[in-house]
Amino acid sequence: MELRLAGEGGQGLITAGIILAEACAEHTDLNATQTQSYGPESRGGASRADVIISTEEIDYPEVKNPDILLVMAQEAADKYIPSVKPGGTIIVDSTYVKLPEEQIDAKIIEYPISEKAREIGREIVANIVSLGLIVGLTQVVPEDAVMAAILDRVPKGTEELNEKAFQVGLEAAKMFRKS
Repeated sequence: MELRLAGEGGQGLITAGIILAEACAEHTDLNATQTQSYGPESRGGASRADVIISTEEIDYPEVKNPDILLVMAQEAADKYIPSVKPGGTIIVDSTYVKLPEEQIDAKIIEYPISEKAREIGREIVANIVSLGLIVGLTQVVPEDAVMAAILDRVPKGTEELNEKAFQVGLEAAKMFRKS
């Protein structure tokens, strides 16, 4: 499965990609690669994390046409939506992103990720809410493996907030899986 997490610098998407890959590599038998790209700005510039997850060896680490695309900024949506595999899934942070009018050959999941993160305490955990959505929707990586990787990676003192953020994303995914 190929995943692309795209938005702006400062949204924590590279960290989210690293957590997802580490969850596979350190807490499961899955193979994973993670690559990243970001603009020269420290905050506000384009940012992207690509993750490939497989039960087999991964020969090529670059994501060309993701199965799953998370977009958390309008620029990212405009740039990467056309690259999604036909029939793939696009997860949209409806707090900041408006989809184009044209028809898209993908399942669209719109959820106010950043708004929900603010509601539970701080927008900085929007990346963890998005991880909950991705893991809950795809079920490609066990939830407990991702939670362990989150707790390994987040700053001390923020574990409870990040755990809550992950659970919010998982609960939202349940709602979308039913529909």
